[in-house]
Amino acid sequence: MLDLFKSSQKLPAEERIDGPNVYIRPPQDEDWQAWADLRERSRVFLVPWEPAWPPDSLTRHSYRRRLRHYAEEWRSGTGFAFFVFSRAEDGLRGGVTLTNVRRGVAETGTLGYWVGAPFARQGIMTEGLGCVIEYAFERLRLHRLEAACLPRNEASRKVLAKCGFREEGFAPKFLRINGDWEDHLLFALLAEEAMKRRLSRQDGAETPHSTVRALR
Repeated sequence: MLDLFKSSQKLPAEERIDGPNVYIRPPQDEDWQAWADLRERSRVFLVPWEPAWPPDSLTRHSYRRRLRHYAEEWRSGTGFAFFVFSRAEDGLRGGVTLTNVRRGVAETGTLGYWVGAPFARQGIMTEGLGCVIEYAFERLRLHRLEAACLPRNEASRKVLAKCGFREEGFAPKFLRINGDWEDHLLFALLAEEAMKRRLSRQDGAETPHSTVRALR
């Protein structure tokens, strides 16, 4: 059963995005313990901002269900999940998902993200999110990225602003968070806006944000 899981459900570990201080790659089966430990340590910190956690949310069985879902989305091109790791310590710090990818006339996807409580407000998620933004526009050739956060989540709003997102609107009772339908602020970023930010950084002689690569 384990071999079958690994052969049929494993996400492409060769995909990797490098930033100055973090790197991102798809989650793997062997990441379960580090993921479960960090999520448990961060439970009080994360619960107010996420859908309600089921009782078995941190079990290996639940984690593998999550990986199967991620793998199905990856194969269909509708979603791409990444874990964020410290380059210095090679430790798990959080995660970023690009979901609900729509092609055709939209060429759009939705970003979600979380960071472990011990690593919050250290710039880790700003850099990690920036890596996935670059992946979405350069590798996937999307036209637009969307994100949403609770109005009271100041930290998340600041991360989106630092990554160049514009606030576009207000959606009442938009998503069910921790069991309740919650209002959300809506944000978006266009490919040309991200390119202008990159060119501006290069003109200012800043280090490029990240390097998208596939290890073969």
